[in-house]
Amino acid sequence: MALTPSPLAVVGFNAMPEIWVPIVVAVITGPAVVVLSKLRKENSEQHAEGRELLQAIGTKVDKVGSKLDEHIGWHKGKEDK
Repeated sequence: MALTPSPLAVVGFNAMPEIWVPIVVAVITGPAVVVLSKLRKENSEQHAEGRELLQAIGTKVDKVGSKLDEHIGWHKGKEDK
């Protein structure tokens, strides 16, 4: 029966001294963390823009609602005459 090497041994991690493992991990994950933090910042900025747009839409809807109320009142006043 043949022994199969571990996946770490295949890529050379078994022969690597322990001091290099954190360095290799930092080199691999460091750029990924930087990219993810930039994406998170962009996402936060987009959410802020979305909130501003929703606020503007809400204001416009309120104005239209007020105009409709006035218009309906105008019609009711016309009927009373």
